[in-house]
Amino acid sequence: MDRQQEFVLRTIEERDIRFIRLWFTDVLGFLKSVAVAPAELEGAFAEGIGFDGSAIEGFSRVHESDMLARPDPSTFGVLPGRRGEPGTARMFCDILLPDGSPSYADPRYVLKRALGRASESGFTFYTHPEIEFFLLRGRPQSPGDLPAPVDAGGYFDHTPHDAGHDFRRRAIDVLEQVGISVEFSHHEVAPGQQEIDLRYADALTTADNIMTFRLVVKEVALDQGVYASFMPKPFENQPGSAMHTHLSLFEGDRNAFHDPADPFKLSKVGRAFIAGLLTHAAEITAVTNQWVNSYKRLYGGGEAPAYVCWGHNNRSAMVRVPMYKPHKGQATRVEIRSPDSACNPYLAFAVMLGAGLKGIEEGYDLPEGAEDDVWTLSDGERVALGIEPLPDSLARATSVMERSELLAETLGEHVFDFFLRNKKEEWSEYRRRVTPFELERYLPLL
Repeated sequence: MDRQQEFVLRTIEERDIRFIRLWFTDVLGFLKSVAVAPAELEGAFAEGIGFDGSAIEGFSRVHESDMLARPDPSTFGVLPGRRGEPGTARMFCDILLPDGSPSYADPRYVLKRALGRASESGFTFYTHPEIEFFLLRGRPQSPGDLPAPVDAGGYFDHTPHDAGHDFRRRAIDVLEQVGISVEFSHHEVAPGQQEIDLRYADALTTADNIMTFRLVVKEVALDQGVYASFMPKPFENQPGSAMHTHLSLFEGDRNAFHDPADPFKLSKVGRAFIAGLLTHAAEITAVTNQWVNSYKRLYGGGEAPAYVCWGHNNRSAMVRVPMYKPHKGQATRVEIRSPDSACNPYLAFAVMLGAGLKGIEEGYDLPEGAEDDVWTLSDGERVALGIEPLPDSLARATSVMERSELLAETLGEHVFDFFLRNKKEEWSEYRRRVTPFELERYLPLL
């Protein structure tokens, strides 16, 4: 037994932890959990916990369904319990096949494989997400039932009796008790819309933190009598919820994106990484924006980046180079603004890293940056500038993804095939639906 496992077992005993939740995600990014008693944990570390993989979305077929969930002790965290309840902790798991090899269907392993490829080139991949979501009064009870936002606030608003302020304070308290550091929190642009930014960390830790974050936010909301939603675009006339993500590569303690001589403080490696994100932007969009509703956000206004371009401090661009601290080399990074907060973070980080590394390996040239407001340009002006649109629907996104060698290699054959098949089914189901728009527009006329 290694030191981390010993630390976990000792902490469980010292803090009287009665239940340990073992977590993992399916291919679509939904959290799965099995609770074990402390007495079972040593065996779980050694051998894993058996489960039926065929019952998990995208994991395995019935005739090869036996799988194992083995907890990763480095992810141990104590969950705050309600008053009078026994202590609870959680750990994320690696999913294994019966022979002990990693499961090809485990999104966490997909990201680990991508990070291993970066490590072979001497890089550590760090991410820093800005996670947006809505707080609503009550939970939707039926299709078409959309509760009202909890407030009428706007960007950075802070008003007396602000439900969002109280919620954010409580959510941050819980997150920090679990060991997740928060950098900023504030009210976002739309009524009821909140943003909480997690402190930067290596990409695997950040992906684990995002999964914990989503659960904490929803549970704190329920405790306060409201409902939290990460749906990309719940309101037609309000901005959607993004997950703007800051990315950087480090070589040891040195920021590989930083060059003090460059006007943007951006190194050759950083430029090639951005070029990779742009070159493969359409291919990765089905993963970073994986739901039908995601494209209502991308093409629904509200500062969503619908076009493939980069810019210096330009929030209309898909990728921008923030300049908050231009003289601090460790702060140099790129921000990708297209992902939404409902994506599977393991797969999203894997494909973003894969695209960036491809740019570095192939020596992609970075085109001129867009310094104009891209949303206000005409179609002709965008064409003249070489600015292509992102896919405008899940159908287009999956069509581009289907032809992508980069995505097939990054995700692995099993996840690639299942993800495409699932997204095609989602689009097919959506296309069959008669929408309120059609009923309102056509029923009285036709």
